[in-house]
Amino acid sequence: MSDDKDLLLAQLRSVRRHVLGILDGLDEEALLRPILPSGWSCAGLVAHLAADDERFWFGAVVAGDPEAIGELTDDPVAAWTVPPGVTAAAVLDRYRVEAERSDAIVRARSLDDPPSWWPDFFGDFRLDTVREVLLHVITETATHAGHLDAARELIDGRQWMVLD
Repeated sequence: MSDDKDLLLAQLRSVRRHVLGILDGLDEEALLRPILPSGWSCAGLVAHLAADDERFWFGAVVAGDPEAIGELTDDPVAAWTVPPGVTAAAVLDRYRVEAERSDAIVRARSLDDPPSWWPDFFGDFRLDTVREVLLHVITETATHAGHLDAARELIDGRQWMVLD
């Protein structure tokens, strides 16, 4: 792997650890409880990261995996919802699996490669290289890690990083 690729994947792994770390110790009820008036839960946000960030951007866009492309839905809220009967632990496990799959996809490609597939629903918006997709997912994951920081503090006061 290139130095840039190592650096970018390390950064992505770091923000993924933040996502999982800020949720560590929460029970099932707390992970599934809606936090904001919009109705999302911590587990729902992680489900979104697994489906709409890891699976979509790396599986569908970068790799062009027909199975990942086939999982796309017109319902923008669907990936933020944990279906009845699915545990929060299963959502977190799926996120870990998708992250590992994403890393393998990125390792197999050049950062300068174009996406293998691009959805027509983005209009003029386009990411032209694997590098740009990787930077986009790092930004998305870091943003959502911040959302989870706020949610966790609302749940029980825990903060991810507190400097004395």
